Amino acid sequence: MNRPGVRKAVPKSDKKVSGKTVKRLMSYIKNYRITFIFVIICIIISAVTGVIGSMFLQILIDDYITPMLSQAVPDFSGLITAVLTMAGIYLIGVAATYFYNWAMVKISEGIIRKIRNEMFAHMQTLPIKYFDTHHYGDTMSHFTNDTDTLRQMISQSIPQTLSSLITIVSVVCAMLMTSWALTIVTLVFVALMIFITGKIGGKSGRYFTKQQTDLGVVNAYIDEMVSGQKVVKVFCHEDKCKQEFDALNDKLCQSATAANTFANILMPIMGNLGNLLYVVVATVGGALAISGVFGGLTIGAVASFLQLSRSFTNPITQVSQQINMVVMAIAGAGRIFDLMDEKSEEDNGYVTLVNAKYDKNGELTETDEHTCLWAWKHPHGDGTVTYTKLEGKVELFDVDFSYDGKKTVLHNVSLYAEPGQKIAFVGSTGAGKTTITNLINRFYDIADGKIRYDGININKIKKSDLRRSLGMVLQETNLFTGTIMENIRYGRLDATDEEVYAAAELANADKFIDNLPDGYNTVITGDGGGLSQGQCQLLSIARAAVADPPVMILDEATSSIDTRTENIVQSGMDALMHGRTVFVIAHRLSTVRNSDVIMVLELGRIIERGSHDQLIAQKGKYYQLYTGAFELD
Repeated sequence: MNRPGVRKAVPKSDKKVSGKTVKRLMSYIKNYRITFIFVIICIIISAVTGVIGSMFLQILIDDYITPMLSQAVPDFSGLITAVLTMAGIYLIGVAATYFYNWAMVKISEGIIRKIRNEMFAHMQTLPIKYFDTHHYGDTMSHFTNDTDTLRQMISQSIPQTLSSLITIVSVVCAMLMTSWALTIVTLVFVALMIFITGKIGGKSGRYFTKQQTDLGVVNAYIDEMVSGQKVVKVFCHEDKCKQEFDALNDKLCQSATAANTFANILMPIMGNLGNLLYVVVATVGGALAISGVFGGLTIGAVASFLQLSRSFTNPITQVSQQINMVVMAIAGAGRIFDLMDEKSEEDNGYVTLVNAKYDKNGELTETDEHTCLWAWKHPHGDGTVTYTKLEGKVELFDVDFSYDGKKTVLHNVSLYAEPGQKIAFVGSTGAGKTTITNLINRFYDIADGKIRYDGININKIKKSDLRRSLGMVLQETNLFTGTIMENIRYGRLDATDEEVYAAAELANADKFIDNLPDGYNTVITGDGGGLSQGQCQLLSIARAAVADPPVMILDEATSSIDTRTENIVQSGMDALMHGRTVFVIAHRLSTVRNSDVIMVLELGRIIERGSHDQLIAQKGKYYQLYTGAFELD
């Protein structure tokens, strides 16, 4: 059972990386300048109304409530007016808070939409090597967990942090206007609160970063086990899988526990310090009011300052709470940007595939019309352009290749495939059969040697045009959620319905399609639920047929089909291969017996080549495979 791969870890405490990440995130917010300015204005209004409300408490007590205590018949008219005025002020603050939260939701969803679009678009440009070395469960985590933490930071943490900072500045100004002595007492406590926040927040930040990485690993493992559940049950590995998952989950639990432990103790500590500050301010303020020192304080001023001190500590507590969200979001953003910074697949090709026709002189020329004739358009340094008919001649000259740059998996491989020839590769697993086809369509680039396609070095051919001229039927079928018609048409999106019908008939898929409830309009899921493995493979073959390429690569295309279905599809396959250059990889030697040339590979080398009869007569490796067992080990 394969263990899930682990992405490269996000640096735990690299301030430069975090700074670059924050700067990069801010570049997305710049696209919403006007809306963000509106948000800041609303935040200022909300913060200022709160401070005005606290300061109005002094006026309420000193100018209205205290004089009424000495009146025989209290007059409540002024008090009612003052209370209504305060209510109006707070109402304005509530409206401002609603509008800036609404606007930040709009900004956050827009930014996340843009990031997801860019991330997905960039993912389409990545080479196959990236997907071969990264578990797609971890890649999926970038689109789900990482973007979700980013959304929460933008929609919640940023506005709350801005609101808290503006409130802090406003409250400090108001406190200084009320009592500079009590302000000094408050600032001493605040310094202590900031010190504690920095210590605890720094520790939780490192663990939140690790938590995001561990979460990606767990997601990758779950995804792998869900997709391979049949294999798990067949080999009775349920307990083994549970043990492996428990180990990964325990690791996630440890990092998450450490992160949330520091995060959760921060709030109670800050809250208790705020309560302690409230008591100290009340005591010192009362003493100043009674003694009359430092200019003296009124009861209203003390009450107002108590409210201001609460308004001062609450934002600091909120900022400390948001630190954890921000750190986790920055960690997620770092992982997202890691994906977006992955190097795209290089393509320096300049030879393109075009529709062509013969002019009156019998020379190939380009045409805007759709024709059945294709040609390679080859621009030259002197400004001239030549056209080479697309025929499907493939040649490999002394090709060496290594996936990791260390272990060579192909050694001095040479082969020649003339147009219309059927070339078969046989050999044990790991011999290099699939690797050769991966080099022909440039999923990987060779280390040494040359590959020519119709006499043109494939490095000169634009990759999209090269791959458009190659049809592939893989051992593992990949269907998509949609109708049967859409899945077949995926081979060529501009194919007509009639061409889709013809492709299905060619692959002998039309019979089972006609028996489906809605025929070609039957909706299937991505895993081909409701269809047999053989039927899925027939659709894959039909998809390749509708593309109508001059070169076909059949990578163990019939290995998952039972013998009876294989007989049904074989005639269709023969029709599909007629007139095309075909590379066949098969464990069933019966499927390669009629090949023009059979290549026997071992440890990345071609050790035998020839027709079936020639190889049998040589009584070498192929003879042993053919006569010893009908299937390759």
